[in-house]
Amino acid sequence: MKSHTYYHWFNTKSRREFVRITDLVEDQVTESGIKEGFCLVSAMHITAAVYVNDAESGLIADIEEWLQKLAPEGPDYHHHGTGETNGDAHLKNLLIGKDVTLPVTEGKLDLGPWQQVYYAEFDGKRKKRMIVKIIGE
Repeated sequence: MKSHTYYHWFNTKSRREFVRITDLVEDQVTESGIKEGFCLVSAMHITAAVYVNDAESGLIADIEEWLQKLAPEGPDYHHHGTGETNGDAHLKNLLIGKDVTLPVTEGKLDLGPWQQVYYAEFDGKRKKRMIVKIIGE
């Protein structure tokens, strides 16, 4: 079994941002040379997430509004007692999830027709890291 590891750094311009990373992940699958296996894409920070969904602007706005309703920015979370002000970002990570595992078939990401990979940032404007780990034959 072979493996390939790639780290990508983000420094978003806004606190919350949704970044389509499908092409970046596909490039790493190609670079890995792995034909059959799995690709893990994981945010390496607890205030960011990775998910798979449609690349439609209305849906992205819906996701952001849904997250704001469930974990609104601003309330006095217990976490804020530590001096932090990002309690909502931690909860948004729990709602979306920190990673996805994707199939690799015949040397390519095996996604459905509308599926795209996204990095979701909930406490940005600073340097953060993501890992792409591909394993297989």
